[in-house]
Amino acid sequence: MRQARLAIAAFFVVLGITNGDWLARIPALAHGLHLSDGVLGLALLAGPAGSFAIASVAGAFLDRVGSRSPTTLAGVAVALLPTTFGLARGQAALIAGMFAFGVVAGVLDVGMNAQAVRIQRDLGRPVMTSFHASYSFGALGGGLIGGAFAWAGVGPALNFPVVGAPLAVLALAAGRRLVSDSRPVSDGGPVSESAQAGAATAPRANASAVDHRVPGGRLSPLLVLSALALCSLLSEGAADGWSAVYLRDDLRTSPGLAAVGFASFAFTMALGRLVGDRLADRFGPIRLLRAGGLLAGAGMVLAVAAAGPIGAITGFAAYGAGLSCTFPQLLSLAGNVRPDRPASAIARVAGLGYVGLLTGPVLIGGLASAAGLGPALCLPAALALCIAAGAGLAAPRALRAPRA
Repeated sequence: MRQARLAIAAFFVVLGITNGDWLARIPALAHGLHLSDGVLGLALLAGPAGSFAIASVAGAFLDRVGSRSPTTLAGVAVALLPTTFGLARGQAALIAGMFAFGVVAGVLDVGMNAQAVRIQRDLGRPVMTSFHASYSFGALGGGLIGGAFAWAGVGPALNFPVVGAPLAVLALAAGRRLVSDSRPVSDGGPVSESAQAGAATAPRANASAVDHRVPGGRLSPLLVLSALALCSLLSEGAADGWSAVYLRDDLRTSPGLAAVGFASFAFTMALGRLVGDRLADRFGPIRLLRAGGLLAGAGMVLAVAAAGPIGAITGFAAYGAGLSCTFPQLLSLAGNVRPDRPASAIARVAGLGYVGLLTGPVLIGGLASAAGLGPALCLPAALALCIAAGAGLAAPRALRAPRA
């Protein structure tokens, strides 16, 4: 079981490093192809569009054939496909490469989260957020790697295969240790004491064991989870794309200090995911979602209301800490709401989250043009509060309580 956990974490690291590396080289890609801001924005939308297009198909396919082999192949493809970005000779080739990358990244995202839900169920305690912490730290590491290549004057055409080749080997090696969908993780061996202790609260493999009704019997938990995933990823995208811009343009800070705003958000998000599983184990996922939404909303309000950069950076740090556990917990709940078809449930929730990634930057930009960036950033604050308000409808009663 320890080997399976390490293998699943390896795929989160592969996706994180790959994303962090090529995102750090966006200026070099734009300069090399002489892309305008508009064309670059279209190219950057191609990745989330590919992930959204494949999400529902990937979920049904993985539930039918199993997640082990598709996750392995998608991990290898994710590591190698950015090479096409560096070799692209025109904007059409770059957009096509990024769309293909989004497709395989979507398959990998659904597959590795389905694997994570499966091993979490066998362990009988929360581990999902720690896997997403692996992605966050991988993305930070990938950004540093890409920055080092840029500082050394190495172009993307060489940077991407040098980084991607060992990651592809790691994906192949880790794929051999993934959980087979046709056998229990323990391979028939003795069940650990922690798994026995969590059996009372862990969802059963039979779908009928979970009560899918919510208070009032009106809303499907998956529908609520999908809506909250949209709120979560749109809120994340707001900080990704606009935190540094807000500090630089609205608060008139230096470019270096402006970058600290995003860095504080990313750092607290990664740290929050390190402790998220313990918090979910102690307080239950619904209380964690409520507290995270309230903290994120308060943090963004502080960032917008602050008169100086210190207050804004503190607000973005609180915002990252609040959002850190929301999306992992939503995916975990989705897989446990439908234990008979976890990949399809995860794909449904993640798919609507990708809509947030697609529309979030554009929506914030449109509101900023009309009313200013400060008022526009009130939208992600409101969405974070929606996560807190809707958390109680996000899961059947059997999945709400902390582990005994």
